[in-house]
Amino acid sequence: MQLDWQPKNLQNEIIQLIPLKENHFEELYEVANDKLLWEQHPNKLRYKRDVFQNFFDGAILSKGAFLVIDKNTNKVVGSSRFYDYDEKNKTVLIGYTFIGRKFWGKGYNLALKKIMIDYAFQFVEKIHFHIGATNFRSQKAIEKIGAKKIAELEVAYHGEDSKLNFIYEILK
Repeated sequence: MQLDWQPKNLQNEIIQLIPLKENHFEELYEVANDKLLWEQHPNKLRYKRDVFQNFFDGAILSKGAFLVIDKNTNKVVGSSRFYDYDEKNKTVLIGYTFIGRKFWGKGYNLALKKIMIDYAFQFVEKIHFHIGATNFRSQKAIEKIGAKKIAELEVAYHGEDSKLNFIYEILK
């Protein structure tokens, strides 16, 4: 199987992942432009257009980012990506995930993670997640799907200062 971290066919009964393209900025920013969405995130200003533009630019450069679409309504749910694939150690990270607040608590995050995890385990033995040290919602969500905290690390997001993150891991 050919290794592609931005395949075109990832979906389940409720969501579809579309490879992120430049022309998706406005519709994705419409979801991200919510101060409360980012209140626990290491970068609490990501709701601002210029800060989100930097995030979006990093997503495009990653060549592993997706626009997440609700299959029933065709509405943008959010975004996530694969990044930092390590062929030697058979690991990849899944992250930079955000989901619009109106989709919280309705199974979208679980559906998204399941699609991405199932796909990644075709190529790797371990999946890592960087979760902000103060992002308690995301920590609980990732623990619910079986990830274990294995370390703490200062992580510099694309074009941003380093922030303390916890590293979570799921084994194949």
